[in-house]
Amino acid sequence: MAIFERISDLVRANINDLIDKAENPEKMVKQIIIDMEDQLRKSTQSLGTAMGSFNQVKKQLEAAQEQSNIWQNKAKTCLEQGNEELARQALDNKVKQDAMVAKYQEMTTTMEAQVNEIKSQIDMLKSKLEEARSKQAMLVARSQMADAQAKMAKTLGNMDSKSAFAKMDKMEQKIAQKEAQADALSDVSGIQEAENDPFAKMDHDNAVNDELEKLKQEMNNN
Repeated sequence: MAIFERISDLVRANINDLIDKAENPEKMVKQIIIDMEDQLRKSTQSLGTAMGSFNQVKKQLEAAQEQSNIWQNKAKTCLEQGNEELARQALDNKVKQDAMVAKYQEMTTTMEAQVNEIKSQIDMLKSKLEEARSKQAMLVARSQMADAQAKMAKTLGNMDSKSAFAKMDKMEQKIAQKEAQADALSDVSGIQEAENDPFAKMDHDNAVNDELEKLKQEMNNN
């Protein structure tokens, strides 16, 4: 997901050349702001999508935690009724749910950091957009003043054309120096499930046995 693609293109482009070729620098400045506003809108939409995915994973985490608790209670009930084999089956399901809980917790941590990064980049873009808006009037005024001076100098016949371009270059350099750069390239990455091998099964069975022993000890203490 490439955020700020359009504004990054503008930053990387030779803005001085664009303004040199533009018949109306005022329109060029206005278009740059329009492009920034459009990118801010798209970036905000991307943030909404990312937050939607994050909230969905959070719900899956809560569901897995709830299922783990349910199987824990079922195992306890089975032991109370003297059915140890059924209690082991319940704890088998609990261990599976605990594994899902761990995966979803890792996913939520990663996605939360990504969402926060997108928010930070959007805040930066908003700040740069406001800065560009505040300077728009000044740049337009300077452009109009340069045009007026050029016309007056041409009328009086005492203005070298090179000096007019030098002034315009100075304005262009100032615009280029004030442009903001913002990049946020992040992809929401999923977590691969572990392969089902004999060692994983052994770890799983050991976890079930540990849960069974803990539950027995808890019930004996009570």
